[in-house]
Amino acid sequence: MPGKAQRQIQKIARKLKGIFEAPVRVKNLQVFYRLSDGGYDKIKPHYIGNEACLSNFISQFGQKNFHLIADNVSNSTWNRINELYPSISSTRTTFGNGAASFNMALDLAIKQTTCEGVYFVEDDYLHRSGSYDAIIEGLELGADYVTLYDHPDKYCDGGNPLIEGNAEITKVYLTKSCHWKLTNSTTMTFAATVKTLRENEPVIKKWTSSTHPHDFNMFMELRDMGRSLISPIPGYSTHGETKWLCPLVNWEATAKEE
Repeated sequence: MPGKAQRQIQKIARKLKGIFEAPVRVKNLQVFYRLSDGGYDKIKPHYIGNEACLSNFISQFGQKNFHLIADNVSNSTWNRINELYPSISSTRTTFGNGAASFNMALDLAIKQTTCEGVYFVEDDYLHRSGSYDAIIEGLELGADYVTLYDHPDKYCDGGNPLIEGNAEITKVYLTKSCHWKLTNSTTMTFAATVKTLRENEPVIKKWTSSTHPHDFNMFMELRDMGRSLISPIPGYSTHGETKWLCPLVNWEATAKEE
């Protein structure tokens, strides 16, 4: 596996080197935020919750170009969203699963302007200050896909099959705000340009066609195609599961910031 991973990294790095000669410019960032009262059974810190994560996200990204999909929510949750954020674009659905709500977001996203960026966000993530600028920098670096989550599974053997010696094979890049590394996979909270999403729509839909998105398989196939995925080190966001909090950031303090 390390040999294959190294060849993939070299292929992706050569592609990125070519992009540096004609930098990408992202016109706008469209956000598709998916919220549900359901979800998977996870142990989460006390400061992680739908309302807290949504408030944190809006404090970092604002309400412009913000599209909220509220799937399988109670009347009280729906009313609370409209009470707190009456001006955002919100849609209530009854899919009852994350794959269906993601595909609704994807269908809306690929209708946007080609040069725009798109950020798909799940409802149990926190973002620290500077997240908006970082995600734009990542896209304009030329990466096909950007995550702000520095996933701890890249630093421990036994979970992610591409990890050996508690590390992954990568290359590191520098932008104005942070360092970025090529990484092999992430969750369903990620960014890309509309152009990239249109080009890769069949692969993305292939792995999100059941009730549960198969994110690892999706990013593995995209990687095999030569598509790049980068994450900042340290991360600008975290998944809100105790076991998988992004390292080196005080996320409880981040949750308290306005």
